[in-house]
Amino acid sequence: MNPIRSSALAAAVAVALGATSLPALAAGAATEAQLRKMVELQAQQIAQQQQQIAAMNARLSALEHGAPAPADAASGTQAQVAAAVADTRQDDDLAILKAQVAQMAVKGTGGDGNVSWRKGGPEFKSADGSFTFHPRGRALMDFSTTRGSGYDDRNVTGTDFSSVRLGAEGTMGALGYKVEADFAGNGVTLKEVYASYDTRIGGLPTEFYLGNKLKDRSIEGATGGTTTPFMTRNAVASVGGMDSGFFGLGLTTKVYGDNWHASLAVTGDDAGNDSDANDTIAYLTRVHWNPIKRASGFMHVGGWYWYENLGRDVTSINKTSPVALGWNGEVRISASSISDPTNDHAWGAELGGVWRSGWAFAETTVRTINSSTEASRDQKASSYSAGWLLTGEKPGFSDRSGVWGTTKVLNPVTDGGWGAFELAARYDDYDYTDTARGGEGDAWTVGVNWYLTNWSRLMLNVVHWSTDNKVGSYQGPDSGNTVGLRAQVVF
Repeated sequence: MNPIRSSALAAAVAVALGATSLPALAAGAATEAQLRKMVELQAQQIAQQQQQIAAMNARLSALEHGAPAPADAASGTQAQVAAAVADTRQDDDLAILKAQVAQMAVKGTGGDGNVSWRKGGPEFKSADGSFTFHPRGRALMDFSTTRGSGYDDRNVTGTDFSSVRLGAEGTMGALGYKVEADFAGNGVTLKEVYASYDTRIGGLPTEFYLGNKLKDRSIEGATGGTTTPFMTRNAVASVGGMDSGFFGLGLTTKVYGDNWHASLAVTGDDAGNDSDANDTIAYLTRVHWNPIKRASGFMHVGGWYWYENLGRDVTSINKTSPVALGWNGEVRISASSISDPTNDHAWGAELGGVWRSGWAFAETTVRTINSSTEASRDQKASSYSAGWLLTGEKPGFSDRSGVWGTTKVLNPVTDGGWGAFELAARYDDYDYTDTARGGEGDAWTVGVNWYLTNWSRLMLNVVHWSTDNKVGSYQGPDSGNTVGLRAQVVF
C-alpha cells in the first residue's frame, strides 16, 4: 500500500510541476536570471512535496506496523532533495545555452545579440551598440559574348572579374569609417576610404565624410555597382562623369529631411593619384525630393551640378563610353579628343518613382568642356528604365538618399524559398555630335535578376546596341548584340 500511495502522490506532484513549467518553456525567450529563478522555485517545490511524502509514509508505516516513524527520515529526504537540486544546477548552464541558441536562430544574433549575420557577413556590435565592426567584400564574375557587329574584332567572348573587393566598415559612436580595396584587373586600387561623423544641424540628420568617397552624382552614378538593376551603369552616369572619376578625395556633407536630401562636396583627384601637378578640384551638389511619399510608393525628383577646375596635367579629354556591358572594350562611342581643356561642368535631372513592386526612372545630362584653344563642346546623354519584381518584393531604391540599395528578399533560397525575380528594361542614348568628329549611339537592354538572398544574385542582360563613330578603328554605322551573365556575392 505504501508504494502505491507514494507513486500516486509523486505522479500528482509531477503533473503539477509540468503544468507550471511547460508555459515557461514554450515562451522560449526566458533570460538567464529567469531560468535560474524558475529552477530554484521548482527545487523548493520538490523539497516541500518530498517532505510531505516522507512524513505521510512515516505515519502510514507507524499505523500499519505499530512502529514509530524513523527520526532521520526528514534528514534523509533533505539529503535527496539537495542531491536533486545539485543535479539540476549542473544541467542549468546547458538549458541556458539552449535558450541562447534559440534566440540566435530567431534574431540572427549571437553573444548576447552582439553578432549579426543579416548582411551576408558578420557584424560585431558592443553591448550598448556604440561600437560596430563589419568586414566587407564582394566578388562579381561576368561572362559576355558579342555577335552581329560588322567588325570581326568586336565579336568577342570572354569572362572577367569585374570587381573583387575586401575591406571593413564600422562605427565608434557618432564616428564611422570605411576602407575598401579593389583587386580586379590584376591591380589593387583604393575605392571608398573615409572617416565619417553623424550629427544634427538645425534638427536635421547630417553626415560628414572626409576621405575618398563615391560622388553623389545622378541616380546610378551615385549608386554602388552591386545594387544597380543592370550589369553596367547607364549613359547618364557615363557621359555626365567628371574627368577626376567616380570617386574623389575630399569633404562631403549630406543633410536629410523627411522627404528630401541634399549634398555638397569639394574633392580633388581620386586616391592613388601620382601626378606631380596640382589636383583637379571638383565642386559638386545634388538634391532630391519626394513630393509624393506613401506606404505603397513614392515619386522622385532630383537634380545635380558639378564644376571642375582641371589640373595642368589634363592636356586633353577624349571621352569614350562602353555600350556592350563594359567588358568588351571594342564596342565604344567616341566623343573625339578636345585639346587644352581648362575646366568643365555638367548638370543633370532625375524623375521617376516606385509603386508597390514596380519602378521607373528617367535621367538626362549635359556636360560642357571649355578649352583655351577651341570652342566649348557639349556632350549629352539620356536614360530611361523600368522594372518589376515578380515575387512581390519592394524595389531596393532608397527614398532617403535617392540611390539604389539592397533588395530585401521575402523568401531567400537559404530558407527554402525561391528568392526574388525581377524583370527590367532600359534605353540609353549617347550624343557627342557637338564635336566635329564626335560619335553617337544607343543601347536597348533587357535584364532578368534572380536575387537568391539579400546579398547574392544572378543577372542576365541582353543588349542591342548601335554606334556611329567618326574616329577610331570602327568608323561608320555599326550594330550588334551582347549577352552578359553575372554571379555576385556581396557582404
